[in-house]
Amino acid sequence: MNEVINVSQLSKIYPAPKGIIPLLAVDSINFSVYEGEVFGFLGPNGAGKTTTIRMLTGLTHPTSGTANILGVDLIKNPAWIKKQIGVVPDISNLYDELTAFDNLVFIMQLYGVPRSERAARAEALLEQFDLKEKRDTHFAKLSRGMKRALTIAAAMAHRPRVIFLDEPTTGLDVISARKMRQLIASLRGQGVTVFLTTHYLEEAERLCNRIALFVKGRIVALDTVEGLKHQAQASPAARVEIIWKNEQAENEIRQIEARSVEAAIEQALVQARGCEVLAVKTLQPTLEEVFVKITGMGADVMLSEKGNGKGQANAGR
Repeated sequence: MNEVINVSQLSKIYPAPKGIIPLLAVDSINFSVYEGEVFGFLGPNGAGKTTTIRMLTGLTHPTSGTANILGVDLIKNPAWIKKQIGVVPDISNLYDELTAFDNLVFIMQLYGVPRSERAARAEALLEQFDLKEKRDTHFAKLSRGMKRALTIAAAMAHRPRVIFLDEPTTGLDVISARKMRQLIASLRGQGVTVFLTTHYLEEAERLCNRIALFVKGRIVALDTVEGLKHQAQASPAARVEIIWKNEQAENEIRQIEARSVEAAIEQALVQARGCEVLAVKTLQPTLEEVFVKITGMGADVMLSEKGNGKGQANAGR
């Protein structure tokens, strides 16, 4: 796999007035991102996710460490890198007074897309992001979900090879969040490398090829979802769910834990003896359980980011 981002010992310290301890926002992190993957930074608000994106996109200077984007040193060539990447900030940077179409054309002008290509490219993006009917609607009048979709379309206007998405579904309703995840998955299908920060566990599990668990400025684990689950596998090492029909002809569901899948299934079948077994399936730890196990933090740390259960509380649906 081709490496498109390489980070080594990257740190960011925000200075403070005399007598106050400086803020260590990002603490000597190391990771690589490969071509065509969705790479997730998963952690609570304040963990340093946005600061990391700001460093990797040239918006703030690292205190120490190195970062290469597409094989080019970020510190030495920030202007070149900015032309090769797309950035979707947590707050949209498009213009309220321009229409959806005009915003895209203006962004392409800034990036130097040839004039002859701009209109056709804008129309194609509006079609791709399901915004064709809103072509002539001013940005200020779009729904929150449509604004996020147009912001991603704008970030794709100059055909970047890497796109940074900072909390793309925060504040969206369930339907808009689902559409947004579909858009992100479509970017991966086009071979675009996606660097995604999120605190939504379900979102990360659905979208990401690999996930870095990020807490208090540090990467505490980095792996595929399955790899993280394997790391967090606790004793008992296996859990199965069995469904059978009881004497009242009603479905009964039980979960059995044991030190192996075979032992768990054996115990489940013993409990269901004399009944019609409808299904037996093995269960893995949820990403929420993985987060709690690996970080030592409660799941409520992540839930608190959802506006006390509002907005995207059902993001995984």
